[in-house]
Amino acid sequence: MDKDIDTKTFWRLLGMRAIGAAAVTAQGSKGPAGFLALSTTHVTANPPTMLVSIGRKTSALSAISESGNFAINYLPKERDDLASLFGGQGDEKGADRFKPGEWTVLATGAPILVGAVGSIDCRVEDAIERHDVIIFLGRIVDWVQNASRLLLISFAGSYTTI
Repeated sequence: MDKDIDTKTFWRLLGMRAIGAAAVTAQGSKGPAGFLALSTTHVTANPPTMLVSIGRKTSALSAISESGNFAINYLPKERDDLASLFGGQGDEKGADRFKPGEWTVLATGAPILVGAVGSIDCRVEDAIERHDVIIFLGRIVDWVQNASRLLLISFAGSYTTI
């Protein structure tokens, strides 16, 4: 028999896993937009494809949908301020979330954090609607990597690193 699970319990359960803090960004007609993603992963290496899941109510959804692009920016350990901003822990939305960082662009024009552990620039190949999210599959078209940086990790409701 399936157990019923409420939203609060669901998020508490997911908090038990350690994940890299990733700011997903896009450049829309209203400017840059982004959010802290809890669901980013690879799909396949041939062709190199990433998956990003975004809630239908997330303000960055329109920027990704209209531009057809997104970037995944893996935050370094010292940028928990950006993780909080992109995670919606303040009133900042849209371009205001980008003020504390230095940003550039690669192939698609999606914002890339200068000094990120790594950033992956993707063109949307498919969008899958499922319940209250849109799952974007994006082909990697460019990237930057700073392997000497330590990744900021989200675990049990706080940030850490290893």
